[in-house]
Amino acid sequence: MNQRIRRLALALIGLFAILFVQLNVIQVGRKTSLDDDQRNTRQSVRDFNEPRGDIVTADGVVVAFSERRDDDSGHPWQRVYPEGELFADVTGYFTFAYGATQVERVANDVLAGRTAQQQIQGIASLFDGADTTGSVELTLDSRIQEAARSALGDREGSVVVVDVQTGAVKAMWSSPSYDPNYVATHDDRAAGDVLEFLNDVPGNPLLANAYQERYMPGSTFKVITTAAALDAGVITLATTFAEESEFVPPQTDDPIQNYNQKTCGGDLTEVFRRSCNTPFARVALLLGPERMVEATRRFGIGEKMPFDLPRPAASKFGDVDYFEQNLPLLAIGGFGQGNTQMVPLHMALIAASVANKGAMMKPYVIDATFDHDGRLMNRTSPSVWKQTMTPATADIMSGLMQEVVRSGTASCCLKLASGVEAAAKTGTAQLNGPGEPERSHAWIIGFAPASAPRYAFAVMLKGTTAEISAGTGGTLAGPVAKKVLDVALTR
Repeated sequence: MNQRIRRLALALIGLFAILFVQLNVIQVGRKTSLDDDQRNTRQSVRDFNEPRGDIVTADGVVVAFSERRDDDSGHPWQRVYPEGELFADVTGYFTFAYGATQVERVANDVLAGRTAQQQIQGIASLFDGADTTGSVELTLDSRIQEAARSALGDREGSVVVVDVQTGAVKAMWSSPSYDPNYVATHDDRAAGDVLEFLNDVPGNPLLANAYQERYMPGSTFKVITTAAALDAGVITLATTFAEESEFVPPQTDDPIQNYNQKTCGGDLTEVFRRSCNTPFARVALLLGPERMVEATRRFGIGEKMPFDLPRPAASKFGDVDYFEQNLPLLAIGGFGQGNTQMVPLHMALIAASVANKGAMMKPYVIDATFDHDGRLMNRTSPSVWKQTMTPATADIMSGLMQEVVRSGTASCCLKLASGVEAAAKTGTAQLNGPGEPERSHAWIIGFAPASAPRYAFAVMLKGTTAEISAGTGGTLAGPVAKKVLDVALTR
């Protein structure tokens, strides 16, 4: 009898062990795959039928919250975005049928009160149903964000402002945008119709164009080429370039021309201030494919940015083998044309690295998370992503960019109301081929104050209209940057 009991006990222990292992495999080992399985709606139902915490800007503006609704949808809580389109690229949306995007996605567990810390601290909620949701504090300043929207107006493009020393994003606006309230509706069919419509709208409003799209940067790329050549020692401030209107690179008989075929030359300060093309084509060839490509990688080009929002795009330049067979394209890439493609947020970080002695910080929009009682759960610690250039080169680049504002291509438009001096580089990226109607993007990047930098910025206007295509980075993007900086520096 005792032997039979022992055998039964061992069998039960074995079965319990198997059950314990299987539960852990399902609940721990397969948690991610089960959560991501579209057939698994239990988590969606659970999360959608309970409140979520607030998303709040750095200056205290609530940009997402949950509101109790008494309707016939079967869902007692409605997600509300009181600022409409203004923060859509950052907050994203939270829906039952179509999931969540942006901060609503990456901070879902905090907002829903599902982190281990919240569950442990709120264990009493299992009995009394107390609210365990958490909140997210963004790095964005609502006043700078509104200034970006107002300055850009109804033109397509992006505006980004970042903190030079930390990488915290203070504003990130792209036009066109969308109102997430129309997607977060309890009417799944209506939400689907809205998403289908937005997917067909020109300009990709559902994409956060400021960090999920890339564009030809034009002469703003000369910051990278110049810094690379200074670091490599192939040029100095004393280097002079011949007065010329065009230059024929190796492997072709098709000349590279300066903007509007102007004759341009002089020392480095002069050609940078005037944004000549031929000198920087020559500099890229002096560096050669290997050193030029290596330099772009120091700037993070070719990598996805280590951003805390989903699916950041990667800027592009090219590889060594390609340029060895295509030296004219290396020359053209030296001043931001050809196959060169840059992400607006990345360009703001590049400007910030000049202001920060060559240190490019990792960008982020989530500053801190808090539990339901307001206790700090986590705060983002700023960290360096890349050392783009030496501090000595950064000092030279800062001086060159200040000259652009004093007497160069940005002198028309970047005299700030606060009286402080800015540093900048303009760019006009020509998109049309020979004989085609003129079409170009207008860019400006930089930082301010020049003497004690706080904010770096990038403004890009898409070449979708004749007005933009006929203008330049200084005349079109410059005034946008000025309006945004006037708010940022005098608030």
